[in-house]
Amino acid sequence: MALLTENLEEELSATAQQVLGKLRSHQLFQSEWDTAAFIIFLIFLGVVALLLLLVCIHCCCCGCCQNHSSRSQKKHSQGFDNFALEP
Repeated sequence: MALLTENLEEELSATAQQVLGKLRSHQLFQSEWDTAAFIIFLIFLGVVALLLLLVCIHCCCCGCCQNHSSRSQKKHSQGFDNFALEP
């Protein structure tokens, strides 16, 4: 158990040193692919945040604006039903 803890501490320490080294050198991304992947990730997070915002707006605003759901109200149709189309 102690060996696993020491391994984990060494790995975390090595990872922290790598991140701090990249921050000090001002080179967070080593290639253009890293930059492109980070931009795609940020776009994904932005889309998810926008969808959550739209859901919150829909739940908050549309719930109070309409007293009754349009699905629960029956539509009163004018004219005759065409029973010839029914089996």
